[in-house]
Amino acid sequence: MNTTKPVTRWGILGLGRIAHKFVQDLLTVEGAQLHAVAASDQARAEAFGAQYGATHCYGSYEELLTCPDLDVVYIATRHVYHHANTLMLLNAGIPVLCEKPFGMDAGQVAEMVQMARERGVFLMEALWSRFMPTILKAKEWVDSGAVGPVRMVRADFGFAANKDPEGRLFNKALGGGSLLDIGIYPLFLSYLILGKPAHIRAAASFGATGVDEQCGMALTYADGELALLDSTILVKTDTVGVIHGEQGTIRIAGRFHESTTVSLEREGEEPEVFSVPRTTFGYEYEARHVMQCLAEGRTESPLWSLDNSLDLIGLLDAVRTEAGIHY
Repeated sequence: MNTTKPVTRWGILGLGRIAHKFVQDLLTVEGAQLHAVAASDQARAEAFGAQYGATHCYGSYEELLTCPDLDVVYIATRHVYHHANTLMLLNAGIPVLCEKPFGMDAGQVAEMVQMARERGVFLMEALWSRFMPTILKAKEWVDSGAVGPVRMVRADFGFAANKDPEGRLFNKALGGGSLLDIGIYPLFLSYLILGKPAHIRAAASFGATGVDEQCGMALTYADGELALLDSTILVKTDTVGVIHGEQGTIRIAGRFHESTTVSLEREGEEPEVFSVPRTTFGYEYEARHVMQCLAEGRTESPLWSLDNSLDLIGLLDAVRTEAGIHY
């Protein structure tokens, strides 16, 4: 009897800071193998590959298409390149895990989704928070009625970024600003818990380079629920997620999108604390999920579907329109 575990051969397209974190976590996952890496120059690809033991190193993204025995590619390029990078790989029949935001707008994401579905190729947005044990537990508590009907969600995300006008966060041409980079997380949490809102109000403050340095959002829902969300790249905030129900509150500790602790609080009872300490960054959860989907022959995730990604980019577009954010 053959008891050998199947191996998933990963490729990495784009070798910046987040790619290093992802690969460090990927190498902790049983059955995951770093098979190929691709950068915009050969030296960078070879240095990255040597650091993490990649079998194939390519000096252009297009060369990755020639790699043999590639099971899935993680796209870690800047926001503005996600659409083109994804279409290139899908067109070659290569499964894709693409960093968030999936695309720059709903039109781009719709094209990505259409190609994936027409060709029957796996595609998922790398919204890693969806697979965090604390987020899963919070959703489980909500769905079980542990806090009763949810009436309000509050979530923030803020840090003081290096004000480099040419850097990714402050460069409008690279999709810079707080909304697409970190505002997506509070918006994701409200969507996960309350679904799509009936109305969105949003406002942003803009810096010298024209990007939204801060963004505030107020979402109202058909049954009167409210979500109050904000993002900033000017100051550090608590970055917590709070879900208020009629019979209790769920608190996802900072930083909520990668938290290791969530608590359930009900009046007159001791808080129930769920904690999952880890030594990794937390990217292994989504990587493991992708591998499971591929092993099961799925072309979409049951936890974060392509329809979910279409909904989320639709919400981001609506916020942009309301707040006057343009790229």
